[in-house]
Amino acid sequence: MRVLIAPDCFGGTLTAREAADAIATGWHEAKPDDVVVQRPLADGGPGFVDVLHAACVTRELPADIRYISVTGPLGDAVDARWLSARVDGRRVAYVESAEACGLHLVPAELRPQACETATTRGVGELVAAAAADHDVITVGLGGSGTTDGGAGMLAALSDAGVDLTDISLVAASDVENPLLGPLGAAHTFGPQKGASPEAVDRLEAKLAAMDVLKPVSDISGAGAAGGLGAALLSLGATVQSGAGLVRELTGLDAALDDADVVITGEGSFDWQSLRGKLITAVASGAAERGIPCLAIAGQVSVGRREMGAAGVQEAYSVSEHVGSVRRSIEEPRESLAATARHVAAQWSR
Repeated sequence: MRVLIAPDCFGGTLTAREAADAIATGWHEAKPDDVVVQRPLADGGPGFVDVLHAACVTRELPADIRYISVTGPLGDAVDARWLSARVDGRRVAYVESAEACGLHLVPAELRPQACETATTRGVGELVAAAAADHDVITVGLGGSGTTDGGAGMLAALSDAGVDLTDISLVAASDVENPLLGPLGAAHTFGPQKGASPEAVDRLEAKLAAMDVLKPVSDISGAGAAGGLGAALLSLGATVQSGAGLVRELTGLDAALDDADVVITGEGSFDWQSLRGKLITAVASGAAERGIPCLAIAGQVSVGRREMGAAGVQEAYSVSEHVGSVRRSIEEPRESLAATARHVAAQWSR
């Protein structure tokens, strides 16, 4: 049987590549004769660089990961990476904003205070580094710990005297929120970053006062990554689906054409999964081809009817299989592989 494994990351425990590898390991242990193909996915958030680098390697495209020290969300230096590649004859840089301003870089106990001061300056430093020798700079948005409207990024680019005139700038995101209002950056995502109701109101006021963002504040995606999307739009960026970009570069559709069964997954398979682009893209692609799609997730809270409507035939919970959420988090790779082994054996019967 030809098995396509195409998961997202398992939030905070496994990258998409690590998750795909763990699932493949478990499946092989149960069904060693199956042909397993891995296509780890991302939507612009954490794992964006890793997934695209793997895709470039698979397609034998010239690509290398570059390393740089940049300003982190709290103002201290952090080690970050970005991807340099040649795609369709163009020099393309892929920047993962979470590398420089990700929520994972802000300790949980500091988030209530840091949510109002966390900066995207490091993202600007990444873009400045890429601008030196690239035709296209694609900035993946997602997983940020900031709500500064991209002020830090804009300041870094200004301080470095970066000229983006001849560079195509792309904001890769599947967030459709505007910058301001009840569906905006502060109100929708601020609480996830530690903001209290009072802090949310202050963040909203700061974003509303940024004159440079006013012309683009209502554009879909302006609220992505705490308003970083709006800052990129103010620089002339176009918005592209992060999931769509990854789907194209990884060759997901061609892999689906050759598969007999598809395995996808993420940390939590819930109602938000059904609104997202990754799981639904994989499931709908499988459904269009008449092949089953199975989901393996850390936790599953979607009902059978809802998952069926999205194109997922069965969903399996890692935490249930290994006996507890704690174990699934403390031993993520082993737990995911064990679940995949169980799914493969069950599926064969």
